[in-house]
Amino acid sequence: MLEMSGAGPSDVIYDLGSGDGRIVVEAARRFHARAVGVEADPFRVLFSQLMISLLHLEGQARIIWGNFFRVDLSEATIVTTFLSQGTNRKLESKLMAELKPGTRVVSYEWTFDGWTPTARDADNHLSLYVMQGSGAGTAPKGLRSTVPFGVQV
Repeated sequence: MLEMSGAGPSDVIYDLGSGDGRIVVEAARRFHARAVGVEADPFRVLFSQLMISLLHLEGQARIIWGNFFRVDLSEATIVTTFLSQGTNRKLESKLMAELKPGTRVVSYEWTFDGWTPTARDADNHLSLYVMQGSGAGTAPKGLRSTVPFGVQV
């Protein structure tokens, strides 16, 4: 997901439903990005926070305990999701309202209805979307001509 998004040191990555925090940790360690996970399960939050602490990533990575529908995502340059189709459907309007043009959204397995992916990796069940338009409320369209890291379209 992080490779497909073209993650790098200038990115702020939000992992929605971050689980055990592995995407957040990997974003900070390997890609040197700032990373934020949002997780509702308090045990997974504690585990993730412990891993971040043990790896000395506190300045680069953090986990928020809560509902990602109540978290402001406007600073994100990349959003990763592994949610259900129904949750993605509910999330669409929030993403369109809060994400800036150019923000990349990578979804594992489930798609966003009515959004055109910029790239797909069928082998890994990933879809990449890039927010387009001059303001909030514009759904992604597959307008980018380059596909990062040899991703299959």
